[in-house]
Amino acid sequence: MAKETANGDRNTSTRPPPLPSPIRFSKFFQSNLRILVTGGAGFIGSHLVDKLMENEKKEVIVVDNYFTGSKDNLKKWIGHPRFELIRHDVTEPLLVEVDQIYHLACPASPIFYKYNPVKTIKTNVIGTLNMLGLAKRVGARILLTSTSEVYGDPLEHPQTEEYWGNVNPIGVRSCYDEGKRVAETLMFDYHRQHGLEIRIARIFNTYGPRMNIDDGRVVSNFIAQAIRILLTSTSEVYGDPLEHPQTEEYWGNVNPIGVRSCYDEGKRVAETLMFDYHRQHGLEIRIARIFNTYGPRMNIDDGRVVSNFIAQAIRGEPLTVQAPGTQTRSFCYVSDMVDGLIRLMEGDNTGPINIGNPGEFTMMELAEAVKELIDPAVPVKIVDNTPDDPRQRKPDITKAKELLGWKPTVTLREGLPLMEEDFRQRLGVPKKQAN
Repeated sequence: MAKETANGDRNTSTRPPPLPSPIRFSKFFQSNLRILVTGGAGFIGSHLVDKLMENEKKEVIVVDNYFTGSKDNLKKWIGHPRFELIRHDVTEPLLVEVDQIYHLACPASPIFYKYNPVKTIKTNVIGTLNMLGLAKRVGARILLTSTSEVYGDPLEHPQTEEYWGNVNPIGVRSCYDEGKRVAETLMFDYHRQHGLEIRIARIFNTYGPRMNIDDGRVVSNFIAQAIRILLTSTSEVYGDPLEHPQTEEYWGNVNPIGVRSCYDEGKRVAETLMFDYHRQHGLEIRIARIFNTYGPRMNIDDGRVVSNFIAQAIRGEPLTVQAPGTQTRSFCYVSDMVDGLIRLMEGDNTGPINIGNPGEFTMMELAEAVKELIDPAVPVKIVDNTPDDPRQRKPDITKAKELLGWKPTVTLREGLPLMEEDFRQRLGVPKKQAN
């Protein structure tokens, strides 16, 4: 049984795959394997359909919105008893009963995916979610055609599947690059959480008959309301950074299929969406990449390191430090964070801009600071680390200083007592009086 590691090795789900829908066993269905191909009227999809249709035991259902695909690519199969063609956009739910899903739907040419980047990212995210939901409902195996674009502008050559990539999350190509990365994330999330049978193929440049000659097709535009919107992104977009401290120009080192990827890649694709709406619709956007924030009103048992340590120390429990304890984080007090967000929203800079305190502490240093503040007698207990835990994290706040006139004012030793007071009130544990 494969086990998830910090290096991003694939994890095999311990959950059994969902059972096929009972409808599949009804008398209305034949014994043929029913296969759904999304994007089946496109270049690669139509060739795949040709191959599948060679097998007389397979029935093929194609869904395509004809953005880049063409019905002409499938004309020899139209009317065939084992073939069905549905004009449908995968961003909308689809109710069919199938055994396998080939999920190809998404424009792959830069000319097409940059033409309507918001549509591209919606296809990758919402479309993939819809297909995963369908696969879960009917117990189908699903294959995602991902892309070599998940490697971005690679620093490793040639690229192995273990390489996490070097992708700009806010570039003009990001609607496709990040969209496919988050699609991979979603596939593994469904695999781990629901036992779904998944397959992922990262396709490199492919050529042949039926490629589009021009880019003259027109699709419906989305209407965006002209308001200013601020996204609180996260330092997690930098992943396990190879650059230290991290500037806003650093594209990150993120494992797109790790257990943390639902958050890391989710925020990266959120940034992608923000810039797609900005470029395509002129939307006023602001993006703040916030680093570890702490202060009163944090959930006591939310699992983040500062709240963990303070709650444990107040309760007299060992402070659980994840091995090796030398990994670093930078902690920003909540009032400083709020000030930075307001300055960004009210200013003229789109971002992304790092908002965080550049003071850097190892986990052992943080534990010692909490012990000194609350109870020097509590022990420190080293526990196993979580997969993909970054080794270091520290913001470069040069842009925040220069463009926002912002820098943090509350030190960790000033902020921790304020958080301790809040936690003691909510836990009902008063501070011991000194003798």
